[in-house]
Amino acid sequence: MNPSLPPRTGPGTAAPSAAAASAAASAAATATAAEAAHERGHGIGSAHAKAILFGEHAVVYGAPAIAVPLHQLEVETRIRSTPGHELRIESELFAGTASSAPERLRPVITAVRAALAAVGRPDDQVQLRVRSAIPHGRGLGSSAAVAAAVARAAADLTGAELGADAFHEIVQQAERVAHGNPSGIDARAVAAAGPIRFHEGRVCATGVGAPLTFVLADSGRPGSTAEAVAGVRERRAADPVAMDRALAQLSELAEGSVLDLELGDRPALGARMLQAHELLGRIGVSTVRLDALVDAARAAGAHGAKLTGGGLGGCVLALADSEQQAEHIALALRAAGARRTWTTTVAAS
Repeated sequence: MNPSLPPRTGPGTAAPSAAAASAAASAAATATAAEAAHERGHGIGSAHAKAILFGEHAVVYGAPAIAVPLHQLEVETRIRSTPGHELRIESELFAGTASSAPERLRPVITAVRAALAAVGRPDDQVQLRVRSAIPHGRGLGSSAAVAAAVARAAADLTGAELGADAFHEIVQQAERVAHGNPSGIDARAVAAAGPIRFHEGRVCATGVGAPLTFVLADSGRPGSTAEAVAGVRERRAADPVAMDRALAQLSELAEGSVLDLELGDRPALGARMLQAHELLGRIGVSTVRLDALVDAARAAGAHGAKLTGGGLGGCVLALADSEQQAEHIALALRAAGARRTWTTTVAAS
């Protein structure tokens, strides 16, 4: 975004104040950085993973959901101008042109084209490089995080400024290709600094009364959000009374967790997590392996544990009392079959 010209001084014009001069200098520095990115022909963007703490699946039907950031699982994208050449992608999954890319990369291609259009670039003659620490297909928002990082890289490339709504729509376009009917929570959570409450498209930050240490365990089997959402829809059509009851209870658990988070009440949060996992099993999105990991976390002393994300695979999230206990829980989860584990602490706010 180009800054306004600094005010002129002369007859009838007051000299700029120190504050105004400082603001002008700051704006000039921002513009210089943007121009440098444009001149060097590339832009950089990043985003992080997320975990759904409460509200999976119920959020699709208008219920609130709570998500926490996973800052240590990050994706970085770099977009470089390549005039006269077709859009090219370089990643661990694939290296080649967009026209030869596999189906699973369609959301990424959608994000690139939507982002470039949003920043006023008329073509997609660029190279996209993706470096991601977020495991794919684990319910951690990998597709949304890549799209968010792409949007930021496109803005950095051109020096454009993306508003919050435009940024969100870019990510949502990619998410529709990836998942069909996304709630929008992933698009918000992968760009949020802390825990958020998401309800019917609206998002607000959630206070945290005490540090919360979570252990994330990869079951080793990918899940499919689109498949899980479709399955819940089919079961709801077949048995609306039972399914709506379970979805309503998931909604109540999410709503009630806000106060527990604000108080930093680990035992209460853990109890809610266990209830939520039982309900997610009831609506058909848990698996024997996920259930075994939840049981292992409980046996190791976790306050609570549950699947996180769409289910049918993916990850389990367990709440520890401390970072030291988290190490013990992580060992127990790996012994129970977890492919890998991560520990993350959500800071008090």
